[in-house]
Amino acid sequence: MKTKKILSVALCLCALFLCWGCGSGKKESPKEEGKNLVSIVTPEDGPESPPQAQTPSANEENLEKATQTPKAPAPPESENSVSAPPTEEEPEPEATLAPSLAGKDLDEQVTYYLENMSPADKVAQMFIVTPESVTDSGVVTMAGEQTKAAIDETPLGGFVYLAENLQTPDQVKEMLSNVQQYSLKRTGLPMFTCIDEEGGSVARLNGNPNFNLNYIGNMSDVGSTGDVNEAYAIGQEIGGYLRDLGFNVDFAPVADVLTNPDNNVVQYRSFGSDPLLVADMASAVFQGLRENNVLGAFKHFPGHGATEGDSHTGAVTISKSWEELQNAELIPFQRGIEEEVDFIMVGHISAPNIIGDDTPSSMSFRMITEKLRNEMGYDGLIITDAMNMGAIDQLYSPGDAAKKTIQSGTDIVLMPSDFAGAYQAVLSAVNTGSIPQSRIDDSVARILKAKLHILEKMPKEPAPPE
Repeated sequence: MKTKKILSVALCLCALFLCWGCGSGKKESPKEEGKNLVSIVTPEDGPESPPQAQTPSANEENLEKATQTPKAPAPPESENSVSAPPTEEEPEPEATLAPSLAGKDLDEQVTYYLENMSPADKVAQMFIVTPESVTDSGVVTMAGEQTKAAIDETPLGGFVYLAENLQTPDQVKEMLSNVQQYSLKRTGLPMFTCIDEEGGSVARLNGNPNFNLNYIGNMSDVGSTGDVNEAYAIGQEIGGYLRDLGFNVDFAPVADVLTNPDNNVVQYRSFGSDPLLVADMASAVFQGLRENNVLGAFKHFPGHGATEGDSHTGAVTISKSWEELQNAELIPFQRGIEEEVDFIMVGHISAPNIIGDDTPSSMSFRMITEKLRNEMGYDGLIITDAMNMGAIDQLYSPGDAAKKTIQSGTDIVLMPSDFAGAYQAVLSAVNTGSIPQSRIDDSVARILKAKLHILEKMPKEPAPPE
């Protein structure tokens, strides 16, 4: 009897123990803990749903994704490769500036942009470089993802293209169209798409059989005819095919007066030794360009025709006084100023009897601001000659050269040998105050005026790049 009672008590205790072990005090497995944690912290989750057999829950999928190692980014595509269109998961960035400026006059539009642009974007507008300078590519023959990324990061003032960038009409049109779309998307402004197309010995397109253009000879031959109408026709023809391809800036015409017969830099590029004839001829070419909505540039201020050396390889000097230059070399430039030429390109020419030392004109406040801007009255765009020439690179670092020319009054720095270094040096100088923000704003205002005129002439709804 006692044995039966003891057995009954033992059975009751076992039952109680088993019930306690199956109750709420049970500890969950780590996996189940994870499931409950995700269901609590995932914001997309709604009310709990009953479990569905053999189907993983959304929370399990989220947990799996969250614990996966992120994939390394794909290597950048070659600039010359064809890019796939963006997917829905990768929307295009919105334009930094997308103003509604209908009915605003030009000055109001310029003010709007100046007030909304960052200091870094303003400085970027003051550089024109080759596309290779910002794409880490070989020879660039298309505007693909690398170009787009470069413009998104640093919205440059423009690109200048050399002969090797230009293969066929369709290739050039697509490349320049894409560049403009990337720029418009980023800033609401077009880029300067630039080329050296003088005719004769300096032409990136004329003479290339792929473009089927009428050959245009040296300007020295044109000048020898004395026929201003021929010069105008040349401007019309060059302006027409540049416009059709998508260029909006031609670094032409040469306004140098060949006063030194031994000069071999502009010997065949100059219209001649008669200052009035050169002024007439350069003006006629410029008018032909302008009528095709291509901006022109008189070069190389204060006059390369009196020099003996070549600024591509080293320093060059003119020994004339300012008064002597006014009687010859400056006459075509003064004509250009009167006709509101879009650009004047300043050469790397030392003029010690004017400047006071051997500083190149492109680095001289006295030459750029005191003489060209103030005394001669020029209010258009002042651009340097290419800054990768020996006359600059042998004397200055890219950063120091860019800072010095901007401090001297230059609006646009052309082709520094190290764009990144030059850009960062100028931006740092602005941030520290060694280049006043007002100096930058003066130049950017001129750039904006020119670009807004270009924008007015552009198609309103150009096709987006593929």
